[in-house]
Amino acid sequence: MFGIPLPWLLLGLSVALFGTYRSGYHFGWSDRDKEMQIAIAKKNEEARKTEQQLNEKLNTTASKLLEVNNVVNQKQSALDRAIRSNRVRLPTASCPQTAPDTTIATTDTKATSQPDRAPDQSTDAERETLLAIAEIVAQGDKNTAALNACVDSYNQMRDLLNDKR
Repeated sequence: MFGIPLPWLLLGLSVALFGTYRSGYHFGWSDRDKEMQIAIAKKNEEARKTEQQLNEKLNTTASKLLEVNNVVNQKQSALDRAIRSNRVRLPTASCPQTAPDTTIATTDTKATSQPDRAPDQSTDAERETLLAIAEIVAQGDKNTAALNACVDSYNQMRDLLNDKR
């Protein structure tokens, strides 16, 4: 009759349709992959810029923290020098209180010894106490500065990242 039997025609037509579908599907996915690669490259570039801004802000905050720590160290050194030269002293009571039942003993003035220091000089224990207090205060100042720098960095990063979204 026609020369080509009907089953062969149907088979050829289905192969042609499947091939067309398969090539369209393949080219569609490859186009999508190319678009995704472009979008990913664009997002990576934005992330690099954001990361650079974050690093700049962190470096700025770190340098400010270093400056604050230097100032605290200078203040601590000056206070240590003042303590060692007896310019800083612990306050003493101006009127010592005595117990009401204490009896006053008379002493022989010939048998008394003289103090080994002038009355206005501080003792070693007082000096060590002042140095320890100064060290605690300096460490507290450093810790406060570090915490404030951490909070500032967090706020800067949060603001920068939230503005990008």
